Amino acid sequence: MQMKHLIIFALVGMVGLLGFNLINGSQRDKNREALVSSAASGQSSINAEIPETHIEASSSDAITSKPLGEQPKAILDSATTQIDQAQQVEQKNLEEMDNTAQ
Repeated sequence: MQMKHLIIFALVGMVGLLGFNLINGSQRDKNREALVSSAASGQSSINAEIPETHIEASSSDAITSKPLGEQPKAILDSATTQIDQAQQVEQKNLEEMDNTAQ
């Protein structure tokens, strides 16, 4: 009888863990949806201020058309350019906020 009880206990434990994972996974999906929607609204204002030439230069087609040896550098250069532009936009926004506060 002891082995039978052990198997039942293991099955109950597995069902409990499965239920926990399902509940936890659905909460993560809800959090992801909220993050994506908030990021999309914030990204639209940033994209409006990025010049067209940068968007064209950072496309994945331009990166994949380069030889394999240059692709990592192209990806890093693209990311660096995006970060620099985002910092410039942020700095401009901060200056505007400072000007309106005074």
